[in-house]
Amino acid sequence: MASSSSSSRQVKHQVFLSFRGEDTRVNFTAHLLQALKDKGWTVFFDDDTLKKGEKISSALSNAIAASILSIIILSKDYASSNSCLGELSDIMDRKRNPTDKYIVLPIFYHVNPSHVQKIGGTFKTSFQKHESKQPADRVQRWKSAFQEVGALKGWHIGGKSDRYETEYIEDVVEYISKELDSNCTSVSEELVGINDQKKIILGLIEQEHSRVIGLWGMGGIGKTTLADVAYSEICQNFESHLFLRNVSEKIKKVGNESLRNELFSKLLNQKGICINSPSIGHPYQERLNNKKVLVVLDDVSNPDQIEFMGVKHFGPESKIIVTSRDRQVLKNGRANHIYEVKKLNENDSLQLFSTLAFNLLTPAADFQDLSCKFAGYAQGNPLALKVLGSKLYTKSRKEWESEVDSLKQYAEPKMSHILKSSLDGLRELEKNIFLDIACFFKGEKMDTVEKILSNYYMGAMSGIRNLVDKCLLDSIDCYSMHDMLEEIGKDIVRQECKEDPGKRSRLWFPEDVDQVLRYNKGTVSIEGIKLDMFQMDELQLCPSVFQNMLNLKYICFYDSKIEKG
Repeated sequence: MASSSSSSRQVKHQVFLSFRGEDTRVNFTAHLLQALKDKGWTVFFDDDTLKKGEKISSALSNAIAASILSIIILSKDYASSNSCLGELSDIMDRKRNPTDKYIVLPIFYHVNPSHVQKIGGTFKTSFQKHESKQPADRVQRWKSAFQEVGALKGWHIGGKSDRYETEYIEDVVEYISKELDSNCTSVSEELVGINDQKKIILGLIEQEHSRVIGLWGMGGIGKTTLADVAYSEICQNFESHLFLRNVSEKIKKVGNESLRNELFSKLLNQKGICINSPSIGHPYQERLNNKKVLVVLDDVSNPDQIEFMGVKHFGPESKIIVTSRDRQVLKNGRANHIYEVKKLNENDSLQLFSTLAFNLLTPAADFQDLSCKFAGYAQGNPLALKVLGSKLYTKSRKEWESEVDSLKQYAEPKMSHILKSSLDGLRELEKNIFLDIACFFKGEKMDTVEKILSNYYMGAMSGIRNLVDKCLLDSIDCYSMHDMLEEIGKDIVRQECKEDPGKRSRLWFPEDVDQVLRYNKGTVSIEGIKLDMFQMDELQLCPSVFQNMLNLKYICFYDSKIEKG
């Protein structure tokens, strides 16, 4: 494996381990070292590597230069050591080199990350001692490096409700293995959990008869990011290339012709191309046919948009990547392969959430339980994880607990805006089915839901299939949808009449149902009610309670006491 910065650098060790020996040598560091070796990685560890008579300073400098990444175990007395601060400075010097892409991963071992970044706690005392003995410029260099590493993403070990250290070591080794296996891609929250999927897409692109590759998935799942990563890796292999973002949105603003002219101008390296007719003239067809190009059409909502961009005229060996929330668009657009972009797994979800919520690669020690709840709520959706993590950054545990309680009542504003765009363009039939499932039938068996909805909607099965194709519904044994889509659907209904639930189309919230039925506030607006049988004994219903609900289609009964629909 070669370093990403220079072919001339000889890689003797994949990992350089920096630590304060008196603090962690015989416990945490020893166990981490063994775990890394067990995985087959070579690690610079001064006890094993230095030869007798070799100068420590030059050996450390050479080891850092000959490694791919550094792990820095920041313990309480790390900053009291001149040698530790010296090697830390060398490490951060290499990281600052923009062409090097050197990876530095801190482990905050029973220390507060903010104390590292702000030089507080015991570290403040250590640096005060250095200032009285060392040259000012040297101490300043140490301080700068120390503060920089405190701002990096890593792991925080310690706290009352913390996990076992062995679990952290497993996390560290797994993460490092992914980094090294993926040729040392720099740490980025955008790329968490994406390497395996990138390999699949690159494999599809390499296939000889694979010309149009479709990436399909719900809003926020990572289609654009995946397309961008694949595009960036291979674009230099093509004569011309262009990544067209937000195709549908741009077409609404500037029109088909303008966007196609932009594409052709780039691919043919000619400014001012202007084709104002639906058809493409022969001169342009021939020129395009002579070029091997790579094009990404991002967020396509209509198969005609693919055809209009003239992809059939691109030269042999050209590749077109198309992203869409609608599988049928990709089918009708003649995609040779359609890849469903996968949700993040549990570990990657927690890591992505933690990078935004704590600037760490795992949750802060005292927030482990709450972090798992938020990661679970997001259900592997990267955008949901980013929105939630960003919102909770620097907030107290009490604020986190309050946010957990409110998650099921209110949709995230930023997430709502993005996911609501998935509902744009739905037919009235599809919108009604979506709202019915969000309010009443999520998690119910497919045949039951289909039978009920078919009684009230002509073409219900077609509407359901379209919602599945648009990633607004999941269908395995039951009909389900992302929690955030459910909350968005419910929020749409709430907005029909904020003050009076009796004027909304659907009622599911127990207090709203109780208010409407107990005080006979039903209106012609109500189309469906979800009624808790456990509350029925407490309700005093007058005989005419349903008299004004002329458009009521169904009442869904359930029992909250036994939590069964």
